[in-house]
Amino acid sequence: MKKILLPVVLCLLFINFTHAQHADRSKFIRDSLDLYVSRALTNWRIPGVAVCIVKDNKIVLMKGYGIKELGMPNNVDVNTLFMIGSNTKAFTATALAMLQAGGKLSLDDKVTKYIPEFKLDNQLAGEQAIVRDLLCHRLGLQTFQGDFTFYNTNLSRDEVIKKLGQIKAPYAFRTKWGYTNAAFLTAGQIIPKVTGKPWEVYLKENIFAPLGMSNTLALTADMPKSLNRTVPHTFTDGRLSAIPYCQIDGLAPAGAISSSVNDMSKWVLALLNDGKVGNRQVIPSAAIQATRQPQDIVSSIHHLNGEDNFELYGLGWFIQDYSGHRLVMHDGGVNGYLSSVTLSPKDNLGIIILTNTDQNLFFEALRWEILDAYFGQGYRNYSEAYLKNFKTQTATAQATDKKLRDSVLLNLRPLLAASDYMGKYTNSLYGSMEVTQGENNDLEMRFEHHPKMFAKLQPLGGNRFYVTFSDPTLGKAVFPFSVQNGKVTGVRVKVADFVEYNPYDFKKE
Repeated sequence: MKKILLPVVLCLLFINFTHAQHADRSKFIRDSLDLYVSRALTNWRIPGVAVCIVKDNKIVLMKGYGIKELGMPNNVDVNTLFMIGSNTKAFTATALAMLQAGGKLSLDDKVTKYIPEFKLDNQLAGEQAIVRDLLCHRLGLQTFQGDFTFYNTNLSRDEVIKKLGQIKAPYAFRTKWGYTNAAFLTAGQIIPKVTGKPWEVYLKENIFAPLGMSNTLALTADMPKSLNRTVPHTFTDGRLSAIPYCQIDGLAPAGAISSSVNDMSKWVLALLNDGKVGNRQVIPSAAIQATRQPQDIVSSIHHLNGEDNFELYGLGWFIQDYSGHRLVMHDGGVNGYLSSVTLSPKDNLGIIILTNTDQNLFFEALRWEILDAYFGQGYRNYSEAYLKNFKTQTATAQATDKKLRDSVLLNLRPLLAASDYMGKYTNSLYGSMEVTQGENNDLEMRFEHHPKMFAKLQPLGGNRFYVTFSDPTLGKAVFPFSVQNGKVTGVRVKVADFVEYNPYDFKKE
């Protein structure tokens, strides 16, 4: 669900690659890809990868590599399920475009036509927002804004929509692009208003089943029940380990789908064939084209081959030029998973890459390696270049964290007694949080909408605490408490950028 934003990846674009050899690359897929992927699994410490390449309405390569779960002998195959995160968004946008093609709605209808209770903090923006605005991230919010409140929490879809209206947008309506998962959830909730069927049922009946995607799951709650599934992994203190599946069905239309490369190949083949499967028109061509029309400028972008261009956003798809080819693409990330789907429509080329760790850039590197092979670009070994940068960033983060852990070992006393920090805190958007006494006399935070998660607080002296979350994807941080006249008045909470960039200020009751 979490898009791996280009600012994270673009730092790699300025790496001085070794001079590429402009040799014949046509044999790379056939002769070298297996070795390339196998080496990457070891170097990146990725348990499992699944890859599919389609070209000219045929499957060129479809293969699973590695294992489903660390320490287990079960190999990934072409039907093994991975969570695809924000690659779900293209399904949601396509579904709504299909309803438009069928005359059931217009993407330019106001959102309030279908969801009268929909509001934004900017009242006029809420009244004027159309379905298209939800699908192209132009509500005026910052990227990921509000996601700590919405992501992997116990909020229902209706509760998410209500809280979306409480977020204070930093930008004027339609003036700036900001990736908004709650907006896609809102768009998905229009589907039952029009069809009488929940988003997940509509997708199954109108996209999954007609395309033959028989193993694909719309909801994260169903993933643990599947027999042929991967397990999510992440790194904690340098150690790779399996983690629980995230539960994001409250944001399902933004990122809940799980699928395999076999099923995803059917989706990609249909998209590259104007929505046809054989002679059957499963997805209207007009719906596909509607999702590929640029709506926003995301940023300027420096391509890996030295070109400079703009990155655009359609409806559920990023759009950019590369080496004279127009790409329609998206990445996806949820706890323990990263994926990419790339289309080059004029070349009738599609690439699907699924991985079961959320700490790798190989899913990006392999995409460009395959594209370069087809587009006649020189070999750059993106995987090694990305890995070098990744290791540098990881070492820097680990060194920073070690300094904080060393400070904890000094047994620095907080400014006030532990009991002074304890109590209930509230944030106008999130809701409530409580600081309690935990194990070993450490303080703990328990969050209202994350009932299975807690944060451990260890003093760093003064009113600062070193924080580790029980959910490792939320990262590590330093939380400063605010104090006035000898009394604690609040605390600033910050989770990993993977979830949300913005901090939350909680006030003590």
